Amino acid sequence: MRRYLTTTLPYVNADPHLGHALEFVEADCFVRALRARGDEVFFNIGTDEHGAKVAKRAKESHKVPKAFVDFYAQQFDAFARRLTISHDVFLRTTDPKHEAAAQEMWRRSKASGDIYKADYEVKYCIGCELEKTDSELVDGKCPLHPNLEIETRKEENYFFRFSKYQDALLKHYESHPDFVMPRARLHEITAFVKAGLKDFSISRPKEKLSWGITVPGDDTHIMYVWFDALVSYLSAIGWPEDEAMFKKWWPVTHFAGKDNLRQQSAMFQAMLLSAGLPLSRQVFIHGMITLAGQKMSKSLGNVVDPLLIADKYGVDALRYVLLRHAHPFEDTDFTEELIHELYTANLVNGLGNLVARVMKLAEAYLEPVKLRPEDTSIESAFFEKIEAFRFNDAMDLVWEHVAKGDAYMTTEEPYKKIKSEPDEAKRVIGKLVRHLAKLATHLEPAMPATAEIILNAVRLNKKPENLFPRI
Repeated sequence: MRRYLTTTLPYVNADPHLGHALEFVEADCFVRALRARGDEVFFNIGTDEHGAKVAKRAKESHKVPKAFVDFYAQQFDAFARRLTISHDVFLRTTDPKHEAAAQEMWRRSKASGDIYKADYEVKYCIGCELEKTDSELVDGKCPLHPNLEIETRKEENYFFRFSKYQDALLKHYESHPDFVMPRARLHEITAFVKAGLKDFSISRPKEKLSWGITVPGDDTHIMYVWFDALVSYLSAIGWPEDEAMFKKWWPVTHFAGKDNLRQQSAMFQAMLLSAGLPLSRQVFIHGMITLAGQKMSKSLGNVVDPLLIADKYGVDALRYVLLRHAHPFEDTDFTEELIHELYTANLVNGLGNLVARVMKLAEAYLEPVKLRPEDTSIESAFFEKIEAFRFNDAMDLVWEHVAKGDAYMTTEEPYKKIKSEPDEAKRVIGKLVRHLAKLATHLEPAMPATAEIILNAVRLNKKPENLFPRI
């Protein structure tokens, strides 16, 4: 089976934070699991580099926008590589091929009669880069960016006929009950669309904001950042120039945070309908990482640097915490104290201890164990949990096997039997070695470096260096 997956493209207006790590790692685990099953997968990540937020930060940094985004795009690329994200392409929205794709999307929507020009006055959150209704504001502020002032904008813009696609979107949601996961988010977007769709602005006058893609046929306007950025999921697979590549990989599965629900599952889908393109395969909406109950975001200034966590505990330890202990659908509150507790209990005293004990015995008393196909196969229940985006349940399944290995070691006591019943002790140790191989195979999508170390230790019949040093 072929699958195409994409994360959202983070704005390049500050350093990557733990929320970015969560989305990247969840998507990467999903991709690696599909590849382990034998699926052919194309995985897109990248950076969203236009818009008012970026232009504002570039000005504050005393840099021209292109130099500013070049720096942060490099930061995000390095960030993804540090977290061992196995992406196939890193798409930047300043790429000329993407700009051409965004302009083609505009032309097709205009040809469908879905783009028109009008005056408007709107309340606007620069943090979300979205228009806001009074019902979406709390005490006159955006609840996602309470430290930013809501702007009132009055100007002539181009608009997209979002309202035209209300019935088509509702019909699609009804006929595809798994289109948005979890189901609670599908109900949320369905309620939003049922309440009535308003056409949204898709341009800004260049005299007010020059940093963006020029509107085809009108060089006095640039495209609204969301219209531009959403097209990245198409341009990443060669649309519109490479029709063969597009047909090979489309439709896409989106990984996005709950603050992206409207854009991914309604706005972009309406744009696809307007352009005469097939809709996305699925939209997975994950929860947020919070700190003391608040959303972690750059604009609030309460971010935790995931690279500092990776430097202290290891990349795979960070991936473990995000996949097993962050709820896939709801918000999760983290502190470094909690991360330290999880690391010590489940990695140092759990998995790491089991591997060290088993391989120490194997190195001392066994010849290398010849692995069978079943020793390195992944059980269907694991794939089922991953396909349902229940990463924590999939990891719990792996740690159930860690517990079984510990229990078997305690019950059979091969370290005692090796003198009195050497043959039986060797049989037990061999079984435990195969159990480690099975564990490592299941761990590969989540903790690839750890899985490789364990499998190499099994093949070489040698105890590895301490997997998770005590901190």
